[in-house]
Amino acid sequence: MPFVYSQWTERSQTDEQRLESLMSLFSYLTVQASGDVEEALEWLKQVAQQYGVFDENLTLEDLINKLKEMGIIEEVNGMRILTTKGVQKIRQDALKQIFSSLKKSPGGNHETPHTGTGVDRLSETKKWIFGDMPTNIDLTSTLTNAFKRDGIDDFRLREEDLEVYETEHQTNCATVLMLDISHSMILYGEDRITPAKQVALALAELISVKFPRDYLALVVFGDDAKIVSISELPFLNVGPYHTNTRAGLQLARSLLRRCGNINKQIFMVTDGKPSAIFDDVGRLYKNSFGLDPRIVNKTLDEAVQCRREKVTVSTFMVAQDPYLINFVEEFTKANHGRAYYSSLNNLGEFIFVDYLKNRRKRIQSGR
Repeated sequence: MPFVYSQWTERSQTDEQRLESLMSLFSYLTVQASGDVEEALEWLKQVAQQYGVFDENLTLEDLINKLKEMGIIEEVNGMRILTTKGVQKIRQDALKQIFSSLKKSPGGNHETPHTGTGVDRLSETKKWIFGDMPTNIDLTSTLTNAFKRDGIDDFRLREEDLEVYETEHQTNCATVLMLDISHSMILYGEDRITPAKQVALALAELISVKFPRDYLALVVFGDDAKIVSISELPFLNVGPYHTNTRAGLQLARSLLRRCGNINKQIFMVTDGKPSAIFDDVGRLYKNSFGLDPRIVNKTLDEAVQCRREKVTVSTFMVAQDPYLINFVEEFTKANHGRAYYSSLNNLGEFIFVDYLKNRRKRIQSGR
């Protein structure tokens, strides 16, 4: 039986690679569909018909069966839904997609260039001081110091003889990721909420796997602000909300205050101006037209309060209207924070690079 081989190219994929690519696409579409598996599969079917994704070796049914076999989706009352493992797979795919575009960096595990009270032992030694772990004593260097002073016949061990191995100093970090879920995140036909959710999912996966001692909270803000768990995130929708940036910052500060004296930061992903606040009696004051001075001033006051509590706010703007840039510059100046203006494609890169760099930079400044 004759075999016909197609020409190999660098872009050629095995069936396994195609399956993995399709599963990643399914993850993205599921996030875009706010966790609706049926809708995501329908979109995938439309994409496949348009671009000829499937063939006799790999069909849509093959993909669905594989998703079931891996425990990513299951059928309940005739409907396909995400499982807990499926939510985790979406986080992993988001992390993989965002990090695939990152440039090489010397960092990545929150290590600092300083030595101190840590876990990872280095080859260098230093004189023992109170607080150093006894398990880190370098016995050879310690005995050598004693022998050099008194000789082997009159051996006496003194405190100044003790030497310990240096350890690499590491620290914990508390981060609140604020996501704008106001109506403008899907306004004018541009989907801004899906990339923002991908970033949140990827950041959550990064911290849970690489930095399990770190604290991460997800806060969404529209007319009001609330905490969202990781498991809820793929199902998140925008609403007919205004943008109460102040409420989001107040909730984020409240969460960070409970974390004690560790590094604290807020990542705020937004595409619009603050357009709402609660007044002194708890009523929602809103103004969708322009930058209302009353709303802006209260939001800037919150930026100053974050600065006083040593909470740095990094603002990630996915819109670049001149008057919005002016507001963000004022906000950043008041907080002594950072501002990033990026396209949706670069949003994840900016956030993750900043997360890893912030950790090291803050430790250095406190030394």
